[in-house]
Amino acid sequence: MRIDAHQHYWKISRDDYGWIKPDNHLMYRDYYPSDLLPHLTHHNINKTVLIQAAPTYDESIFLLQLSNNVETVAAVVTWLELNDPKFKEQLEVYKKYRKFAGIRVMIQDMTDETIILSERYVNAFKYLEKINLPVDLLVTHNQLDTLNLLLKKVPNLRGGIDHIGKPDIANKSYEAWFNSMDKLSNYRNLFCKTSGMITEASTNWKMIDFKRYLSAVLELFGTDRLMFGSDWPVCLLSGTYDEAIEVVRTNLGDQLNSLELEKLFGRNASRFYKLE
Repeated sequence: MRIDAHQHYWKISRDDYGWIKPDNHLMYRDYYPSDLLPHLTHHNINKTVLIQAAPTYDESIFLLQLSNNVETVAAVVTWLELNDPKFKEQLEVYKKYRKFAGIRVMIQDMTDETIILSERYVNAFKYLEKINLPVDLLVTHNQLDTLNLLLKKVPNLRGGIDHIGKPDIANKSYEAWFNSMDKLSNYRNLFCKTSGMITEASTNWKMIDFKRYLSAVLELFGTDRLMFGSDWPVCLLSGTYDEAIEVVRTNLGDQLNSLELEKLFGRNASRFYKLE
């Protein structure tokens, strides 16, 4: 089964998406399953993992309910405020939905990401570690060292780094990002998604711009802990769905055999999100 492990749907009139402004004409519109389906069909993608795009419980419930009627959605990853003393109660609400598969922590949007090292957050992560719940980690390259400090406290967290840790591809920054990812790759329950790269690049990017970043995560995480994700429709800011796939296939295809490509394009996501 071929899986896109990272995509979004949203309804602008819900007013959940503070990061999408009306002057952003490409993003400021509804994106629904019918919009993505032609791309999935063209690339023989059977299923997707639907990821929250707003830090609200309401949006998460909206996505969980939407997924009930969308055959191509295999799993939904919701938002959860780990700083909320009642986060476990909200988690139980999510568990009532059959396609609920995990949560995403939006470290990227935190004013001070070191808050995740506070006692309340660490205790929450320890609980997630204990129940082995998949946790997507949305971080930028300059937050990776803080994430490493967190993983020292919860070394068995079932985590997935979104967008290969958002390196500054536009400015070709590499060494500091690589060193941070090198440390993180030592945590064997930590996976990495190849999503979101084209939006971290300049608008006139070339395929070769991503080569060393993708080769690095392949070296660090291996063929069993990498997952393809398109980050559609956000990827449309810098390219197309076709290009989101082609960037990965062009830069990694010659390094992987057919079985390893199957892992990248589905098997690893199925294992990470417990879809098997």
